[in-house]
Amino acid sequence: MPTAIVLVVVAVLVVAGVLAGVAVDRRRRARLRDRFGPEYDRAVEATGSRRAAEQELDARARRFADLEIKPVPGEVQQQYARRWMRIQEEFVDRPEAAVRDADELVTALMRDRGYPDEGYEQLLRDLSVRHGRALEQYRAALEVRAMTTDKSATTEQLRGAMMHYRTLFDDLLADSEPTGTRRS
Repeated sequence: MPTAIVLVVVAVLVVAGVLAGVAVDRRRRARLRDRFGPEYDRAVEATGSRRAAEQELDARARRFADLEIKPVPGEVQQQYARRWMRIQEEFVDRPEAAVRDADELVTALMRDRGYPDEGYEQLLRDLSVRHGRALEQYRAALEVRAMTTDKSATTEQLRGAMMHYRTLFDDLLADSEPTGTRRS
């Protein structure tokens, strides 16, 4: 009789452990989905595995914590906002130039914030940690920007690119909380 009781207790503890592990895994997944937005699904698709994607996203977050991403001071924010307004006004007469200038302005803002220039893919991974919801828009804007080199973008595509750049621009400008500090 005591052996049966021990087996039941062990079985209950094993089931409880498994259920606790599943609950922790679900909370972690929900946290990552919330933090990375659509980038979570993109990572799952790219890696072919939810577990691999989650490890990749965790690695991105750890790397990001070591970056020196800084807020933009109020006066600099106003300067950026004024530059954006001029670019929007430029769109009426020179839409392709405005898209190019919007790209350059967003790039300058990322650089001023402290995002490292380690190539396109790494930049997207770094941006995904804090700006995952705006990243698809940025990718779309970059596609249209590439079309401006051979002048194949329509005015409507250029207008869309401006709106997409604006989404990331606003997100970068509004995100003024200091993030990670570089560890020595």
